[in-house]
Amino acid sequence: MASNCNLLIIEDEEGAARTLEKFFSKKGYSVCTAASGEEGLVQFQTHTPEVVLLDFKLPGIDGEQVFLKLKESNPLIPVIVMTAFGEVDLAVRLLKLGVFYFVTKPFELDILLHLVREAMGKTLLARENIRLQEKLQGRFSFKNFVFRSGMMSETVNLAMRVADSEATVLVRGESGTGKEVLANIIHYASSRKNRPFIKVNLAALPATLIEAELFGHEKGAFTGADKSRIGRFEEAFGGTVFLDEIGDLPMETQIKLLRVIQEREIFRLGSNKPVPINIRLISATHRDLALEVQRRSFREDLFFRLNTITIDMPALRQHKEDIPFLIEHFIQKFAAREKKAVRSIEKKALNSLMKHDFPGNVRELENVVERAVILCRHQQISEEDLPVFTASDALQDIATAEMPLPEKVREFEKSLILKALKKNHFVGTKAAKELGLSESTLRYKMENLGIKPS
Repeated sequence: MASNCNLLIIEDEEGAARTLEKFFSKKGYSVCTAASGEEGLVQFQTHTPEVVLLDFKLPGIDGEQVFLKLKESNPLIPVIVMTAFGEVDLAVRLLKLGVFYFVTKPFELDILLHLVREAMGKTLLARENIRLQEKLQGRFSFKNFVFRSGMMSETVNLAMRVADSEATVLVRGESGTGKEVLANIIHYASSRKNRPFIKVNLAALPATLIEAELFGHEKGAFTGADKSRIGRFEEAFGGTVFLDEIGDLPMETQIKLLRVIQEREIFRLGSNKPVPINIRLISATHRDLALEVQRRSFREDLFFRLNTITIDMPALRQHKEDIPFLIEHFIQKFAAREKKAVRSIEKKALNSLMKHDFPGNVRELENVVERAVILCRHQQISEEDLPVFTASDALQDIATAEMPLPEKVREFEKSLILKALKKNHFVGTKAAKELGLSESTLRYKMENLGIKPS
């Protein structure tokens, strides 16, 4: 048996195990097998495979127990469960807990090969994510930026690639996704990292004060201006200006900002003397600026100047695999602040959080964990320390419907894909990104489930 096996097959039926081992070996995989759950766990520790094929019905400890022990040992390991047994509650529970895929026997080997390839890619990407985050933590001390998912890795990789350019960057995303943190990454990975990084939240400023804040003013420029003051653009000379919520910028100020970008100079309020500036501009918004342009509430020429490079921050519901790591980070943060002995979260409580869509994104999750740490009376956060989250009605309907397990699992997956497609106007690339799938896998699943592109 190869000591460097990258595929572990845990299957007690000798004929099935031999067939799978022969098939995947011919496809170039290094395979090791186990005939029981206990043996599989030993093989897992010995060989550290990249993907596990797990039969659910096993002698001794069953597949669910094996799966939980595998995830406890390595939360990132993709596990494909194979079974001809069980109930829909089991399938849904395992999918929610993190099973990569749930297949029912008999199945086609080519389908299983496709799933293993997808899972293998996920493992390799997860390793790259960890290396990337370690690099970020080591170079820039971003201890509050926690991620393991491929989606967040792509976002951060893009930020790192554009960091050392002078291009203006537009960061888009829902409130609470971490747009400001990404702006920090771009600045501190750039050649301007030793110069000022000036942040301005435009939504928090009255419209009448925005220009004075950005451009500065001369003494007597307006009532109350008893002395001259430089603005944020001058203050940031040689560094970076981050304009948060750029979509809230008044139209008259948009014209002046456009001049700043084009001419690299500003005029203080009350002065006709141009002041040269040397800044890199990063802006962020939760609004759809292209739509705002159509509505004539945002200048088209400014929009094109701002989005030389556009980076989209994904919503937390699009990369839920990061939730356990974020929870661990927030527990450590707030337990230290509150001087409490809270160390972890119970699995049942974690499951409740994993089912929630978090419309407030990472900021909402942070608030939930902060509240839980404050209320927690033990070393582990329990469900009673959390707000009440409600399950999806569609999921409940499928779970209670009278149909065989394979049909229920199929309907459950179909409903999730349809929901993502409808939300993204049947744009395959966007729906696949939200579901955490490659576009080819989404197309394959749509064809298999009878979902036609709109």
